[in-house]
Amino acid sequence: MPQRPGTERAADDLFPADTRMDAVTLHVRDLDLMTRYYRDALSLVVLPLPDALVLPDGARRAETVVLGRGATPLVVLHRTPDLPVPGRREAGLFHTAVLFDDESGLAHALASVATTAPSTFVGSADHLVSQAFYFTDPEGNGVELYADRPRETWGWDEHGVRMDTLHLDPNAFLAEHLSDASRDLLAGPRADAGERADASPTGPGGAAVGHVHLQVGDVRAARAFYVDTLGFEETATVPGALFVSAGGYHHHMAMNTWNSRGAGPRASSLGLGAVAITVPGADDVGALGERLARAGVATAHDGAVLRFEDPWRNRVEVRAG
Repeated sequence: MPQRPGTERAADDLFPADTRMDAVTLHVRDLDLMTRYYRDALSLVVLPLPDALVLPDGARRAETVVLGRGATPLVVLHRTPDLPVPGRREAGLFHTAVLFDDESGLAHALASVATTAPSTFVGSADHLVSQAFYFTDPEGNGVELYADRPRETWGWDEHGVRMDTLHLDPNAFLAEHLSDASRDLLAGPRADAGERADASPTGPGGAAVGHVHLQVGDVRAARAFYVDTLGFEETATVPGALFVSAGGYHHHMAMNTWNSRGAGPRASSLGLGAVAITVPGADDVGALGERLARAGVATAHDGAVLRFEDPWRNRVEVRAG
């Protein structure tokens, strides 16, 4: 990725190039409904709870569900029915973006949602670097399903990576990329949702959390925290939004004020519980801890996970891979 003028920084002040996003934690009211959506509509599978999974205050393992692809967790659902519903203009989650290995896997997931929960579809876009489809889950959390275009086709200039929001026809995408095997799988009989954990066929390929997009109160404050303090690099800006990444990816995180300009710190609510980031090693976690200490950001480290909050009380957890 080209260095932007005046942005040269020491390696110790940056996230390593192979930093990646990890499972997003959500506080939910109806655990069964939300599990069915992420499993049956988005074609994820229920995974065993990791022994090392640390639960938020008040959460219980019996009321926690982890869903993902293969062995990769993508979302962690905690049943917390007493929390209030967040307001649309409050800081929090804009969307969790699930990155598929290729267009075939994305097409299968898109067709699964179209078959199971079509009313949750809210839009699609060709972003030049990726092709994306957008949904809102039953409790109002945004979800993006996307596939990247080959990295060598991404364009960069002195302003960062070139992205756009162009028309993308879902039906044309399905006609081009949905395989005959996926059509047969999706057309076949499905088990009742209560019969087995993988009631929806997952289709081809793997998936991971590609990026997480947040609502914040101020873009400049977001840049000061996520770029200057944490160590992401700025990759793009559009009016009211900032995109950042490690290692030249188009973006691992984004922060916008489109609905939330001027929002203050969040109160405890349904929706976003935590954003998770994985870095290569313990030294990288330690370096981040030092950067946060210099900036006066309070942290907690249990020996495995470094936890802290951004200026809007969005919780961030960083662990070594």
